[in-house]
This record gives sequence, C-alpha cells and structure tokens, in this order.
Amino acid sequence: MVSAAASTTTTSAPILSPAATHQPPHLSSTFFPKLPLSKPLRPLTKLHVSSPLNKSPSAATTTSRLTEETIFFDGGAHYGDLVANLLLGFTLLWLPLTLAAVFRAFYLRYRFTNLRVTVISGLTGQDRSDFSYKVVKDVQVVPRFIGEWGDVIITLKDGTKVDLRSVPKFREIAKYCLSMAEKPVVLKESGPKGF
Repeated sequence: MVSAAASTTTTSAPILSPAATHQPPHLSSTFFPKLPLSKPLRPLTKLHVSSPLNKSPSAATTTSRLTEETIFFDGGAHYGDLVANLLLGFTLLWLPLTLAAVFRAFYLRYRFTNLRVTVISGLTGQDRSDFSYKVVKDVQVVPRFIGEWGDVIITLKDGTKVDLRSVPKFREIAKYCLSMAEKPVVLKESGPKGF
C-alpha cells in the first residue's frame, strides 16, 4: 500500500516541475492569433504651417521675432458662473442653464493672443475656431451677475457674431480685442442682465 502512494507522488511530481508550468504545446500562437494593428482610437490633430519651409535661418529668426505669438489670456469660463448656476440648479426650472454652465466650465476655453482669438470646445478639445483681429468689425460686452464676469460679442466683417459667454476680465479682453483690431477703444456696454 505504501508503494502505491509513493508511485502516485512520483507520477505527479513531473507535472508540478518548473518545466511543466510553461504554456502547453496545444496553446500555441495559432490558438491565440496576433491581432493586426488598427487605427488609434482618437484621431490625430493636424498642425497646418503657413510659413514656407525653404527660408534661410537668419530670415526665419527675424520674422519669428516679429510674428511670435504671445498669449494675453488663456482660460475657461468664470468660476462664479458655475457656482451661481449650481446653486440655482436645485430648482427644476434652472436645471438646463446649470447644465450649460457645467459644460462651459469643463469643455470650453478661450485664448486671446496678439495674432488671433481661439475658442476651443468639445469633449476632446478638437472643436476649434480661430479668427484674426483683421476680420473683427465690432466688440460689445454684456456684464453678468454684478459685473464680475460677462459676455464678449465679437462681430466679424462678414456679419458673423461670435458670442463668448462667461468670460472673466471681459472688459480688459474686449479693450484688447479692439486695440488689436486697430479700432477705437470704446466699449459698447449694456447694463447687467442677470446670470
């Protein structure tokens, strides 16, 4: 009887050996085929270069100093807009406005540089609108709350109106837009209109 138990342990010993713990031959790469590489899950953002590539280095450095883009303001909607709308969002009547404020707070960014105005929106930030100050016809501001934040309405020469909502430092930004568009810096401002 003892020899039967010993033979059982001797026959099971090779199964537990380190050589036996590797992948069995019947589970080869044909059983788990390699998947072909597919497209990336998110599309790549393309960068469009407007300057020619065949310029000499000395000419490129002098023009880059003249047209170097400096950022005046880069940010999202004013945090007070989100807080005020969240507090009022407990009422069912104000709920759609609260959802719009949350969207503006998390998925909308404004960038004002010395060359252009950029509005970046969307879940991934790929919805982007740029326009130069050369096409700006008029800039108006509408204060919100008690003048802490406001809307900047930029009218372009083709008649398009760009409404930038809940902009912090909106008066300074509107004056900057007018000065960069080489227009008289006189703001057209209406009275406070709530949130």
